[in-house]
Amino acid sequence: MENALTPASSDLLLRLARTYIWWKEPEDAMLYPRRLVAQIMDMGDWDDVRAMEKALGHDALRDALRHAEAGWFSPPSWHFWHYRLGLVSPNQSMPALPQRLLS
Repeated sequence: MENALTPASSDLLLRLARTYIWWKEPEDAMLYPRRLVAQIMDMGDWDDVRAMEKALGHDALRDALRHAEAGWFSPPSWHFWHYRLGLVSPNQSMPALPQRLLS
């Protein structure tokens, strides 16, 4: 995903990182853009999510879903984004949320 970022989309993510990855410096959050995108997809307000969708495109959002780690998405967000991005149709089974396995 890092290579797909334009200067404008990088600037947007850097700005959004201040809000959605508040426990890190924005520059540190940008080291993991997939995680940042997932966090915005999960917690973002409508305007921020729409701005990110427009700047990055659906392929980047699909990438965040396909490579999501446990805890990145809530169940409602997981379902919403799979339907919104066309990864699942209403007659298909929803993929399971990623889980951590303790051995």
